[in-house]
This record gives sequence, C-alpha cells and structure tokens, in this order.
Amino acid sequence: MTIKSNLIDIIAKEIYAAEVVIENNKIVSITKISEILNTYILPGFVDAHVHVESSMLVPSEFARIAVTHGTVGTISDPHEIANVLGVAGVDYMIDNAKQVPFHFYFGAPSCVPATNFETAGAVIDSNDIDKLLSRKEIVYLAEMMNFPGVIYKDEEVLKKLASAKKHNKPIDGHAPGLMGNDMKHYFNAGITTDHECFGYTEALEKLQHGVKVLIREGSAAKNFETLISLLKEYPEQIMFCCDDKHPDNLIESHINDHVKRALKLGHDLYDVLRAASYNVIKHYNLSIGLLQVGDNADFIEIDNLKDFNILKTYINGNVVAEKEKSFIKSVDSPIVNNFNCSLKQASDFKLENESDRIRVIECLDGQLITDELCVTSYNVDGFEESNVEQDILKIAVVNRYNDAPIAKAFIKNIGLKQGAIASCVAHDCHNIVVVGTNDEDMCKAVNLIIKAKGGISLANENEELVLELPIAGIMTNQAAEEVAEAYTKLDKRAKALGSKLRAPYMSLSFMALLVIPELKLSDKGLFNGKSFQFTDVFVK
Repeated sequence: MTIKSNLIDIIAKEIYAAEVVIENNKIVSITKISEILNTYILPGFVDAHVHVESSMLVPSEFARIAVTHGTVGTISDPHEIANVLGVAGVDYMIDNAKQVPFHFYFGAPSCVPATNFETAGAVIDSNDIDKLLSRKEIVYLAEMMNFPGVIYKDEEVLKKLASAKKHNKPIDGHAPGLMGNDMKHYFNAGITTDHECFGYTEALEKLQHGVKVLIREGSAAKNFETLISLLKEYPEQIMFCCDDKHPDNLIESHINDHVKRALKLGHDLYDVLRAASYNVIKHYNLSIGLLQVGDNADFIEIDNLKDFNILKTYINGNVVAEKEKSFIKSVDSPIVNNFNCSLKQASDFKLENESDRIRVIECLDGQLITDELCVTSYNVDGFEESNVEQDILKIAVVNRYNDAPIAKAFIKNIGLKQGAIASCVAHDCHNIVVVGTNDEDMCKAVNLIIKAKGGISLANENEELVLELPIAGIMTNQAAEEVAEAYTKLDKRAKALGSKLRAPYMSLSFMALLVIPELKLSDKGLFNGKSFQFTDVFVK
C-alpha cells in the first residue's frame, strides 16, 4: 500500500510531502516528493493514563470509539475491575482487548484495595504483582496511590516497587497535592509520573524534580487549563491523558481534544504532538509506530493544521476509522461479576443526630479533591436529614460485597432539589454511592443497582431509571452508542432535578475515593484524606 500526504515528522520536527510505502503492517520506505498535497499524516494519539472501565465499556468497545478520534493506543490501568475481581479481572481486560486491532498496554494494579479503610472485592498482594509484572502484556506498575506507604516505607509497598525495578518496568505515580520533602521522598523511590496535579505550583515543583506530569482532562477532573502553560518550558516531560471518561464524552472526543485546544492556545505543533504520542511511547517503551521507516504503520490522516479533523486512523497499516466511522466491530463479552448484597430498607439510611454541628464533604466541580466544611446540623425528630435549601444532602455508601451497616455522611454542591442519584462506578472499591434529598428515594436508587447487580440510577417520587452494568458491576456489553444515550438521559435527569455539576455521576463516583483529599466516605465511614484516618460526621 502506498500513501501520499504531507508527513508531520515529530522526531525531525519538519513537514514535507511524502510517499509512504507500507508492507506487512510496517512502513518500509518514506520518500520526499515535490507534489502539492491536501492532507497531513502524523503519529496516532496515545492516552497516557486511562481506566477503560470508567467509560462503562469493555476494552474492545472503548477501542471502537477511540479510533474515530485518532487514538491508536492507551496506557490502561485495570485497577477498577481488579478491585472487584482481582487478577481475574486483569485477565478479563487483556483477553477482551486482544480481540480488536488497537494497542492496549496494561499495568499491574499496585493498590488493590486502595486502602485498608474500605471494602473491596479482592486483594492483589506483592506476590501477585511480581507475577503480573513478569508477563509481557503488563508493561508498567500502575499508579502507586499509597503515598504514605511509600514515604514511610511500608514493607508490602516496597516489595511492589522492587518488583517493577526487577522487571525494568516504569512505575506510575498518584500523589495529589504532595509537595516539599514528602514529594521528593515519594518520587525518589523510583516513581516517574503523576496524573493527579491539580495546581500549577504543585505541577511545576514536580517537573523541576524530574517527574513526568500528565495533563488530565476527563469527565470530572479537568486540569488542562491550569497546567497546559507548562508545556512550553517542559515539553519533554508532559503527556496527555483522560484518566476517567464517561461514554457520552468519549463519543465526543478523546486525546484529540487536548491537541486541538493546545494548538488553539498557540503552543508549538511538535510539543503538542509529542505530548500526545512520542513522549508516551518513549516513556513506556511501546511498539506503537511514530511514522518512521521500520515502524508499525500506526498513524492518522487529518484535513489541515488549523481544524485538525481526523479523516482516517490506521493501525498496523489498516484503516480502522474514517470520517468518524469506526471499522472495528463490537465483540461478544461474557458477564463476570462479584455482587452479593441484599435489598435495603429506607430505615437503613437513617442517621441519629448527635450534635449541633456536622462535617460536610464539599464537592468541587471539575476536581477530584474535596474540602471539609463544618455547618449547623439539620435535626428532624432526632435524626440528621438532608437540608435541601442549604444544599447539604445526605450521602451514603453501601457495601456491595456483603451485607453490612450503611455508612452515612453529608455533602454539598450536588445540588439536587428532589430525588436521589446512585452509582456503583465508585472509585476505588466500587461499592454503591448514593446522594439524595430523602431516605426513601435514596433507598429506591440503591435497590435499582442491587437488582441489576451494578449500574447507575436515579429515583424520585415519579420515576426510577437505571443503566445496568452487569460486567463487574461497572461495565456493560452493550454498544457504546446505546450506553452513551442511556447515560445522557440519566445525566440530563439529574440536572433537571437540580444538579449544577458538569458531570454529576462522574463527580459522585469519586466521593468514595479515599486517596484523594480532603474528605471522602467509604463503606466503613467518613475519612480524612490528609490525616489518613476516619473522622466523625458530628463535631463534638
């Protein structure tokens, strides 16, 4: 096969008209020509850190959509399914990914469970990590979220880090807000990246220490605007990632959105494209091609350097997408799960009042971090209830793996004026998180998920909606378009009930993520992510 186009060489940093010959999936020759050509070819995009599970799609279906946006590969952390099913979950992702023409590179989930302060469905210990890292399908040690364990030299954490070094595989970081000496101790342990920077000063300090900073723009966490100016001074240390992207957003865009926005801001073309491909490929030592002789024929064709519309996506020399149409076929995906709790009663969500002041999780739109507020309690007949007028709503986490007491607390900025929303796409352990204006609707929303053995839901006096996620309780084998449509309906209904959040369900999914400060709720209770210990709902 021969292709003629203007070639963007991001290694030599030049653009020229070229004739590219492809044989047996490889680029065998590139010849400069003098013709005037109307399109451009360049290396395909690679997401430097993503949890495929957050799209609610299995890997094969994720790939089917991602290629329409020019993505040819991902650095995929199967941490979410691992928290439900352990190593078997990692195997599920690898096996499914092999069924489609797409470059998935999986990591060994380093923190399953993420902490000892929550209930997960499985454990992956240091022996499991060593076995995973010995496999060719596993190319790195995935995000080390237990930064206290690194800093204070927890024996099990150190064994996992040592395994990665033994197998000569990179170690991904996860250290939101970590600065100063603690930051240095953490990254000096051999950790090389961080995708959790939410502040400019924080990211700058990590870059100056030699850390590779991943600029994330997901459905809930949006750090692009805060961090993108760092690309100019540190172009070799910046990569682009989406981390967590819900199906409706994946249908719209992927890493191509980073590229378009960065170019629109005036950043150097080669710096931008390297952050979207070259830097990732080199850091993780991937076999994805970079439009050089001898490389795999993985590249994209665009219309022009201003609009940057994707015309075609090639993987291994084959067209896998053209003009927003994917040629990757959906595949059958078996159901696997771990869901073992009983239906709940509204009375299970009651919380007796214990003082006139309560601690409240302050949800911040566009961020995974939260703040802690202390407000006057709302005591109704001896029970602490949602104060809808003040937007202080009850939040609960229900253990999905066995029957246990429900953890309850309060949250601000969800914004519901009636009803409840719930999800068991709830990082990291994927228990059921629910926020509502009253116990009855919270119970209904939770029971919809329990009956489906996984999903996201909405309930109020007049309606009950659920998007069923039967695969590990966090994914579905439905087509992406159907999932996006169902998710969009739930998203719109949540906003119609009063939520002002850009992505209410994605924000909800992080309210049980204990490793992101400041205040979160696990199935075992309210947790302070700064002191790394439980705290009381009531201030006494």
